[in-house]
Amino acid sequence: MNEVNIIGAYSTQFKRWPDKTYRDLAREVYLGVLADAGMATGSEIEFAYFGNCAMPAVGQSSIRGQVTFIPLVREGLFPERVPIINVEGACATASMAFHSGWKDILSGQSQVVLAVGMDKFYFPEQAAQMLQSFSGGMDQMTTEETVSVYEEAGRIVGTPFQSGPDRSFFMDTYAMQALYYMWKHGVTQRQIAVGAAKNHNFGAKNPKAQYRFEMTVDQVLADRLISYPLTRSMCAPIGDGAAAAILCSASYLKGCPAEVRNRAVKIRASVLTGGKYRAYDDPSLSYAAAQKAYLISGLKPSDIHVAEVHDATSFCEIYQAEMMGFAPIGQGGRFVEEGQTSLEGEIPINTSGGLVSKGHPVGATGLGMIYELVTQLREEAGERQVKGAALALQENGGGVIGFEEAACSVIILEKE
Repeated sequence: MNEVNIIGAYSTQFKRWPDKTYRDLAREVYLGVLADAGMATGSEIEFAYFGNCAMPAVGQSSIRGQVTFIPLVREGLFPERVPIINVEGACATASMAFHSGWKDILSGQSQVVLAVGMDKFYFPEQAAQMLQSFSGGMDQMTTEETVSVYEEAGRIVGTPFQSGPDRSFFMDTYAMQALYYMWKHGVTQRQIAVGAAKNHNFGAKNPKAQYRFEMTVDQVLADRLISYPLTRSMCAPIGDGAAAAILCSASYLKGCPAEVRNRAVKIRASVLTGGKYRAYDDPSLSYAAAQKAYLISGLKPSDIHVAEVHDATSFCEIYQAEMMGFAPIGQGGRFVEEGQTSLEGEIPINTSGGLVSKGHPVGATGLGMIYELVTQLREEAGERQVKGAALALQENGGGVIGFEEAACSVIILEKE
């Protein structure tokens, strides 16, 4: 199997960018990732994958990446005739772009591949259309089946499932998943708040984060309720942003300057799994992805030094800590509460601030996670730096199928 490396990683700041267009975001992230890879232009890029979810809401579908990159082609910054494949998979979109580039290089068909993810949701005059764009992330063909799964969970835990046009269906589903875990394993709202506060405090130290303020556990608990047990501070904000990575083969890396080789990060495993209508207590698709990633890499959970997991809500950090094997099943709440996911803990998680602080521009999120982990492995994370980090794990879920996501990525990275 060919070795695949990351030689460039970059992220814009995630925030509301009312004055920036998709092409503005593309220019910043592309020039940023080129500079990080030590490239003046992208003349050696042979293939590109462009991840995006929201552009159809503003009238652009089908050829999103091609039209977004046209100005860069005209200026000689992006090579002519290089194919761009458009990728969409809800919140896992950017990870799908990354995984596709990884496979291209593994197969030997490409030596250098660009993976980009971006989204822009802040159009004040088109708020309704942008909100509607989220509906594609759930099963629209049998909506009643999805709803019935959550209604039955509500009957089990003794709290009716609530949703409606003035609410976020995704936050309501996450809330019911949290309620089920509270009923099943004794997870508390305060434990969820501990993880949220920890991530807001990480985000305050991250110049790329959308929310850059510290919070206490009590402030998180006192914040506006979104869908019990989730307060606003426990829920990821949607925003605008882009992230990218340049991947290359081992043979290409050998010809790079020493400063590029010395900052390269090896991809030990990249795994995608698909969701299903599972039983409530079955392991999730993220568990399946993690198990396969550990098998491919020859590693185990205790080998990982730092992780970014998909905390669309802060309950998810508790749950994914278990699915990734960092904490025993049912003990994730206590694991987080004891500080095991903090900077000084057993496995620092979401040092970027996580989605709840860094932000969640859906199509960019997975590569935003990769950017943070590459930064950690290069020991360039400043106040957020995990000492001695050499192995890192990303978990990125997307969409809803029943009681879990529709797609999930787990990626393991290593800095030798």
